[in-house]
Amino acid sequence: MMRAAATAIQFLTRLPVPGGAATAEDFSREIRRALLLFPLVGAGIGALTALALALADLVLPFALAVILALVIEARLTGALHEDALADLCDGLGGGRTPEDVLRILKDSRIGAFGALGLGFGVALRAGGLMAMPDPAQAMIVLVVSGALGRLLMLVVMAAVPPVPGRDGLGASVAPSASWKGVGLAALLAAPALLLGAFADARAMAVALALGGAFLLWYRALLRRRLGGSTGDAIGAAGYVGIVLATLAFAMER
Repeated sequence: MMRAAATAIQFLTRLPVPGGAATAEDFSREIRRALLLFPLVGAGIGALTALALALADLVLPFALAVILALVIEARLTGALHEDALADLCDGLGGGRTPEDVLRILKDSRIGAFGALGLGFGVALRAGGLMAMPDPAQAMIVLVVSGALGRLLMLVVMAAVPPVPGRDGLGASVAPSASWKGVGLAALLAAPALLLGAFADARAMAVALALGGAFLLWYRALLRRRLGGSTGDAIGAAGYVGIVLATLAFAMER
């Protein structure tokens, strides 16, 4: 499990991993167990972002502290989910057929749809955090949303098979996901999820409901527009899950 934890950290962050980065062979061997730790690692990312927010709030107005904390998080994760969200928005916005969408997803350049999608996503998340009644609540939401976002990634992996015949990280990782794994991952991340329920049970229920509704819509969208899931589609789902959880707590303040 220590190797699996290192693989999960290597996948989701830019933090140095003890012993160095896993080789391709090690990665493929450990990724199934590493997936179980994604929500827990997501909660850890949220906790580090919350720490950055707490420190920034000591010297900056709360709104600026939120923005600085999100900047630090993007550096911590290598903007993994933000990049995926921008790519997916470009593909869905600019492609008419599944082939067009997949072709655009391979293009590393960002277009108008990607810029708008990413900008709106970050703005919604920042605005939701700024709407919290106090910094402590925002810190809790960062931890909870970090776990829920990565849990939604696993749910999408289990619910939507990869695009047939497509190479890439999504195609190599997604087949390792299963509904049993989703349940185990939720169990391992239970402390973070219970923290959200303790802080605001109604908001936590709303966050779960929004995540379920999004999954039903997203599953149909990916099958219709792409023919399955891709790495970008999975990564974008993680960011959407973070945003939805944040907005759920903002609505219940």
